[in-house]
Amino acid sequence: MNHAEARVLAERLVAQMTLEEKASQLRYNAPAIERLGIPEYNWWNEALHGVARAGTATVFPQAIGLAAVFDEAFHQKIADTVATEARAKYNAQRAHGDRDIYKGLTFWSPNINIFRDPRWGRGHETLGEDPYLTSRMGTAYIKGLQGDGEYMKTAACAKHFCVHSGPEAIRHEFDAVATPKDMEETYLPAFESAVREGHVEAVMGAYNRVNGEPACGSKTLLTDILRDKWGFEGHVTSDCWAIMDFHMYHHVTDTAPESAALALKSGCDLNCGEVYLHLLEALQEGLITEDDITEAAVRLFTTRYLLGMFADDCAWDAIGYEQNDTDEHDALAQAAAEKSMVLLKNDGILPLDPEKIHSVAVIGPNAESIRALIGNYHGTSSRYVTLLDGIRSYCREHGIRVFYSEGCPLVNNKAEGLAKQDDRFSEAVACAEMADVVIACVGLDETLEGEQGDASNYSASGDKISLELPEPQVRLMEILEKTGKPLVTVLAAGSSLNVPQGNAEVLAWYPGQAGGTALARILFGEVSPSGKLPVTFYESIQDLPEFTDYSMKNRTYRYYTGKPLYPFGYGLSYTSFGIEVLEADSESVKVSVKNLGTMDAETVVEIYAQTEDPNDSLHPHLCAFGRVFVKAGESTVCTLKLDSNAFTVVHESGERIPGEGNKNLWIGFSQPDDRSCELTGSKPVHVTVK
Repeated sequence: MNHAEARVLAERLVAQMTLEEKASQLRYNAPAIERLGIPEYNWWNEALHGVARAGTATVFPQAIGLAAVFDEAFHQKIADTVATEARAKYNAQRAHGDRDIYKGLTFWSPNINIFRDPRWGRGHETLGEDPYLTSRMGTAYIKGLQGDGEYMKTAACAKHFCVHSGPEAIRHEFDAVATPKDMEETYLPAFESAVREGHVEAVMGAYNRVNGEPACGSKTLLTDILRDKWGFEGHVTSDCWAIMDFHMYHHVTDTAPESAALALKSGCDLNCGEVYLHLLEALQEGLITEDDITEAAVRLFTTRYLLGMFADDCAWDAIGYEQNDTDEHDALAQAAAEKSMVLLKNDGILPLDPEKIHSVAVIGPNAESIRALIGNYHGTSSRYVTLLDGIRSYCREHGIRVFYSEGCPLVNNKAEGLAKQDDRFSEAVACAEMADVVIACVGLDETLEGEQGDASNYSASGDKISLELPEPQVRLMEILEKTGKPLVTVLAAGSSLNVPQGNAEVLAWYPGQAGGTALARILFGEVSPSGKLPVTFYESIQDLPEFTDYSMKNRTYRYYTGKPLYPFGYGLSYTSFGIEVLEADSESVKVSVKNLGTMDAETVVEIYAQTEDPNDSLHPHLCAFGRVFVKAGESTVCTLKLDSNAFTVVHESGERIPGEGNKNLWIGFSQPDDRSCELTGSKPVHVTVK
């Protein structure tokens, strides 16, 4: 069923409704209309990295970790698996009359905002800082969620349209000002790809204003760009309680009916919140027409028809609950965690040799933490493997003794004194003294980087105030380093942190339910690390512009003028690779990748482009990537299609045109910048194409 066919059915159904009934359907918690056979439906559902907030489901690595895999096909496979579990749960729950929140088929995922600043607490929900990577991975996730059948498997939602990345504390009143060039070059591309290529069924607005207009009531964004320019056919939803901000914090309207009218007239069909309870008042005041209400209702019921909600022949209805939380899905979660983890540094200590290691000390507040696995917007797994669990299980099989100490709390508790928070330091040192190697499991979790107002948030704002570990963990790492024992740092986090201690450092992200198993396999060399950074890691926030400055100047790898701690696209391996360019033109590149080491491994081929046009980005930008598996000593050939905008530039006016001068490509396993070459010891191949 296509949009046109579904819309005809929706128009017929909506035509039978009263005005009051139509208006009632524009709320996220739409009531039943029993006389028409329409059951109640709650539009609010989450599936950022697995079905969330609806009971048992497979928990995959957080979105930023999935982005580090740099693999579109794999990303789509994960989303398809999430959609299978969503259907399994939906079918079982509605059979028992349960149509509550989080139990539907319209998922408010993925988050394709640009992670422009590492302080942003919600950055780990995104797919990184690069518009092209975000476009490719976001579109793949949308395709996986929506499927390719007669009816949509589930409905995806691209959020938050479109200039939204903190600060969290002032998001309800903040005006994000972005130039036409930055809009076209950075903030819009992923959403355009979601619409034009992914055919995403829904788009969610943001809390903040964008160049003066509230995002959920912006005619520029929701009508001029989204529908008129890009041809979007789906529905638009507000972020939750965002329309209320129009009159309470943005002060662009004075009353709730005025806010409801502004949102509806601008193109926001669905209200997550309560302001659309005032739609009939807005109608009485002449601010909207009944046709405005009717059009929004038709769009929403078009989605429900596309999902097969009123069909007797929807194939997805046959998915049984046995397809939720399966062994196969757990294995996929483990594979995702293994592919996502990034080896940031290694002096040769890794991989650990189980034949030579007799004892290990696992120390740190994230070692035995489920929160360190799950990120936010997560489901509930039936089979969590913490970092400690995974290491202990592996060591048990190989006769290796494990000593464990929490070491310190995750963060200072001001109600307790320093003495109380330091009371595990001596235990940590004792464990380290008994071990051949120390594995420090430190970092953050969703209580330290997350969403504004989240009850689980330590600071309520969710944003980070520095790029260092919390104070107790800083002291713990300093103490462990002083023991002189070999030290492996394992960092659970969703963004840039600077942790100088350690002979090696593995960025585990928030690795999902199988994170511990995946980590152990990487630490002991059962699999080579192959994740790549989808964000830049900086030395300090002092290197960055003001958080509230939405200009891209000196932000992300494309415009940063300093020396990064670790660059975008960077990640080490236990082996080394060589690359030979076989063919290259302005549309595609064919390469041969050789594994020069003694270990079978995966890697990511990265291609960066730049013209000689002064309007191009300051540094070469990602224009193609592909993950390959190569056996030790062998080679594989792959062809990568370049981004259609690889050699275009954007003028200050926002106009995108072909760039002038030579078309340059850099082809390898990292950026062509000096820092990447310094860290990896190799340079990408440079070619000029016609």
